[in-house]
Amino acid sequence: MYQDEYKRWLNSELIDFDLKKELQDIEGDDNAIKERFAVSLQFGTAGLRGTLGAGTNRMNIWVVRQATQGVADWVKTQGGTQTVAISYDSRLKGWNFARDAAGVLAANGINVRIYDELMPVPALSFATRYYHCNAGIMVTASHNPAKYNGYKAYGPDGCQMTDNAAAIVYDSIQKTDVLTGAKYMSFAEGVEKGLIRFVGDDCKNALYEAIEARQVRPGLCKTAGLKLVYSPLNGTGLVPVTRVLKDIGISDITIVQEQEYPNGYFTTCSYPNPEIYAALEKGLMLAKEVGADLMLATDPDADRVGIAMKCPDGSYELVSGNEMGVLLLDYICAGRIEKGTMPKDPVAVMSIVSTPLADKVAEHYGVELRHVLTGFKWIGDQIARLESAGEVDRFIFGFEESYGYLAGPYVRDKDAVIGSMLICEMAAYYRSIGSSIKQRLEEIYKQYGRYLNKVDSFEFPGLSGMDKMAGIMSGLRENPPADFGGKKVTKITDYGKPEETGLPKANVLIFSLDDGSTVVVRPSGTEPKIKTYFTTLGKNLEEAQAEKDKLAEAVKPILV
Repeated sequence: MYQDEYKRWLNSELIDFDLKKELQDIEGDDNAIKERFAVSLQFGTAGLRGTLGAGTNRMNIWVVRQATQGVADWVKTQGGTQTVAISYDSRLKGWNFARDAAGVLAANGINVRIYDELMPVPALSFATRYYHCNAGIMVTASHNPAKYNGYKAYGPDGCQMTDNAAAIVYDSIQKTDVLTGAKYMSFAEGVEKGLIRFVGDDCKNALYEAIEARQVRPGLCKTAGLKLVYSPLNGTGLVPVTRVLKDIGISDITIVQEQEYPNGYFTTCSYPNPEIYAALEKGLMLAKEVGADLMLATDPDADRVGIAMKCPDGSYELVSGNEMGVLLLDYICAGRIEKGTMPKDPVAVMSIVSTPLADKVAEHYGVELRHVLTGFKWIGDQIARLESAGEVDRFIFGFEESYGYLAGPYVRDKDAVIGSMLICEMAAYYRSIGSSIKQRLEEIYKQYGRYLNKVDSFEFPGLSGMDKMAGIMSGLRENPPADFGGKKVTKITDYGKPEETGLPKANVLIFSLDDGSTVVVRPSGTEPKIKTYFTTLGKNLEEAQAEKDKLAEAVKPILV
């Protein structure tokens, strides 16, 4: 079966030179052919993501056109404006895929609003809402290595597509022949017919205004003298992040030169993920050189931001996503109460795998903290519920431990642009009162306890990887461990049972232990990985770390 499909691609006159050469090079290599053609990239609520190359199990224009035909079929049943917004980041083939998606939509009689330059996830979410679109498409593979690209689909609310809509799109994709099934017209023809139009400056400026309106202490940054080093990691953050920071008064910004401009090869960091040290290394060297107060990095599609803060001894320390989520929640609450801008009955939202320290902070300030499934669309869903009740102003902040933050309802996905603005404003504020982010974090730990949250990942590559992951998860459900490293399991929360959790079904298990620690196990939604999240509490960092290490050792044999 897969050999037949391979031959069809190999002999097709539609296939371009690059893909044709790849197909010729693997002739006779059954494994390589199987890897590319035995399955198709699966379209789900996270859209598509895969390695660039030829075949149904790779990212290429044919798979993108097929997926877009599925989106077009769904849009045509929706009424409304019959419009789709499109953006793309700096990844290889990003513009090609965005342009081809526009061509398929136009051929289906659907209007397109596409950015004339690469722009991040929050800009796509904003444009989808601004133009009252039926859907949005973001061409990105987030923080994956350079050989990947992907395709995220959004609903009319600017949130990632719901399970129901994604299932309908997937069903339509299944009926669309990958090489010949999608309708298509050239980008130029779509523009000529008025079906494809660029996103206007009015939309771009409205996004910046919406972000800047969420300052907690407006005007503070103009006089604080904050010194910043910033890296867009060769992605989309450069223009929007520096624009907003300069607008609010932060002018001393040193950009990491090698990572300044878009470069889909990500030559200075093989894994452009602001969660990991290697991605921030060049920025840290520069921060030490110029004596910056703060080093900031956004991932290629600028929906996540990582930082390193300056310590009293002049060294720099990375701040985890959980720590930054807690710091921002604390800063926003204290600042808005001080300024009299805190809404009545404020609401914050975080994912179930994020730190319980945030619960303590929210409780202290009288904020309702809602817990949702992993994936920022669930935070977006909570904003939508508040909006439909006419109470959207109650939403003050949402975060997840993987460096995603949002303060305000103007978009429905995580936003590294507002994250960068608020982190810099917070750093500037603490600097102005003779303190620092580091000092405030230590005060929070002193007040609520030394929580430690760590994530470990186990990779399961290849075609058999998904089966192994499924086997491990069902094993944990059928024969759950009675203890981890001598700590007794007192409760198991299985998010696969919505009747028990009150949340939509998800493949997540949380093991609560007798000393208050927790172990969370979940497969990644976008990569062949199982992630384990550990929360421990100690008198100090060393004790909390030692407890985490014990738990990690106990979990490892189950997952390898």
